[in-house]
Amino acid sequence: MSRMSQTDPELTHRLTRRGMLGVAAGSTVAALLGAAAGPATAATESATAAGGRGRPVLPPGRLGIQLYSLRDKVSTLGFAPVFAELEKYGYDEVEFAGYTQGSAGPITLAQLKRLARNHGLNPIGSHVGYYSNDPNAYTFAQNLTKVLDDAQALGLKHIGTAAGPFRYGSTVDAWKRAAEDFNTYGAAARARGMKFYQHNHSEEFSFATDNPKVRLYDVLLAETDPDLVFLEMDIFWAYSGQFRFSKRPDGTPAPFEPLDYVLKQPHRYPLFHVKDGESDPANQYGYRMTDVGDGDIDYQRFISAVTRLRGERLAHHWQAEHDNPTESFTFARRSSAHLHSLREKC
Repeated sequence: MSRMSQTDPELTHRLTRRGMLGVAAGSTVAALLGAAAGPATAATESATAAGGRGRPVLPPGRLGIQLYSLRDKVSTLGFAPVFAELEKYGYDEVEFAGYTQGSAGPITLAQLKRLARNHGLNPIGSHVGYYSNDPNAYTFAQNLTKVLDDAQALGLKHIGTAAGPFRYGSTVDAWKRAAEDFNTYGAAARARGMKFYQHNHSEEFSFATDNPKVRLYDVLLAETDPDLVFLEMDIFWAYSGQFRFSKRPDGTPAPFEPLDYVLKQPHRYPLFHVKDGESDPANQYGYRMTDVGDGDIDYQRFISAVTRLRGERLAHHWQAEHDNPTESFTFARRSSAHLHSLREKC
């Protein structure tokens, strides 16, 4: 279950994931937590301030982190010190965005799997590129067998891509064609006991260039097999999409609520990215990215709505993420403390 250390010391636009850490290509809520508080202390203080009487919003054993957020630490320190910190912060799972350590030295998949488990971290998924013009690229389209071999060696239950389905363009037929690719990858992953998934940015919620009444994300959902292709909703980017694409190109209203997509088909969303943002209508994306808990996305509401569905409390995995944190260990610690502090309303 989720672990919060009692002795943790104080630690002081859309970004590409291509080339992240080596082999992989591509990848107002509660009170502001004080930067000087350790995770257990900060969580306790926040929960007390909020009353702290309801059931924890965060399900036990389901808090993870996308390691892209900690790429600076992984590349300079290596995985071992990073995993040690995440263990202290109360994380249960990690999602990879590459399996090498940059300048920190080489590591085998067997060593990486063992290292994660030694720190009580379950490797839950990984981001890999969708396609490339390079026939030797480490992508689903170019090297599907190798991608799945590596995921299987790590014991992953999910293997996915953070690339949008724009390989063939932005028309309805182009996305149907991409959906066929995803169905192929999903069938291959399922044969290995894994789930293939796609992680969204805001552009997935735009409209087809040949039919501006059709939202492209709806094409993806309709044309992929729900038993083969799953979604990792990046909640920040979904709300950015809501800001950007709640009107069609002709100006007619087309409002949508990201949470509704999940509530209609919760089984299709095994993974989430918990990424926060402060509302900023002057920003082209509608938000400025922040540490989790410092922004305006109501994670008490969002997570509770999903986990209170019958049979769904332990069916999802919640990965904290920030594309470019000011200080990545501080982001990881404070995000964990905030999420652990949230309580359902009685």
